[in-house]
Amino acid sequence: MSVELSVHGLTKVHAGQSVAALDSLDLTVPPGSCTAILGPSGSGKSTALRLIAGLDSPTTGTVQIDGHEVNGVAAENRGVGMVFQRPMLFPHMSVLDNIGFAYRAAGESRKRSRERAREYLDLVHLGDIGDRAVSEVSGGQAQRVALARSLAGSPRVLLLDEPFSALDPVLRTEMHDLVRELRSTLDQTLLLVTHDQQEAAVLANSVAVLIDGRLEHHSDIATAYTRPSTLAVSRLMGGMNEIEGQWDGVGVHRSELGELEVEGVSLPAGRAVLLLRHELITLNDNGIRGVVSASRPTGFRSIADVTVGSTVLKVELAAGSAVRVGDAVGLQIPGGARFVTG
Repeated sequence: MSVELSVHGLTKVHAGQSVAALDSLDLTVPPGSCTAILGPSGSGKSTALRLIAGLDSPTTGTVQIDGHEVNGVAAENRGVGMVFQRPMLFPHMSVLDNIGFAYRAAGESRKRSRERAREYLDLVHLGDIGDRAVSEVSGGQAQRVALARSLAGSPRVLLLDEPFSALDPVLRTEMHDLVRELRSTLDQTLLLVTHDQQEAAVLANSVAVLIDGRLEHHSDIATAYTRPSTLAVSRLMGGMNEIEGQWDGVGVHRSELGELEVEGVSLPAGRAVLLLRHELITLNDNGIRGVVSASRPTGFRSIADVTVGSTVLKVELAAGSAVRVGDAVGLQIPGGARFVTG
């Protein structure tokens, strides 16, 4: 049965420092769900995971698993597994012995430990490499072994600290598929640290954004994309368009693009920034008129700069688009692509 993970007022001030690495974090991960923590380097993401795992002690605040405070519980007794950016495997052991290490430490025979470890090696689709030395496996295989070792402890909560960031795109996609498969098989609560908003969208139910140690946004993925709490959150979620203008305090933003209605904004009248998701803007001859001033490929698609007066909008173009630099185009900006922040 999956459990709820929650932290309340979780704070960490490292020795000799005056600024908190993590400042009063309140966060709840519902049973069986996955929350992704996003943030720039030094924002407190890994600090939060280490405090939850019991690898570090908080300055103040509490960690609760299934409603029970675990601050005073040793890391190995919390029911928490953790996978790090680097696999952290024992180099002198075989793959199976790495996975079965906890069983051996608990007093089980090597034979029984290896039998139990093989079940988890099969889970990560590496059942045929159990007797290999760790030095003989690839980077992607090593990360799967590290994941299997964490799962072998039957953790109620699994913490993933950017475990796929060092893998190439193909291996990263394979690991994403594996985690999604395991989530449908196992009954665990996950907390993922990542710097990649696309990875968060693939794996997580919700996203929590940390900036300078503080929680600035927590919502489902779609809301984080289209209705970010701040400019910093918008940028972390890949937002490209920030339009300076005036907000009337009721529902209209005025800028060089004209008057655009925006729903669900609670800001007083005054200067404000209109955020427009580049993926949701479409070309329409009856839309806002502009000229394509630049274009760059992003793989299968491309991003065009469309100049409207002195304003430049980023617009994602579909594969095979016939639009070229110098073309006059019209832009349709749907309501769901718009949001306003201070």
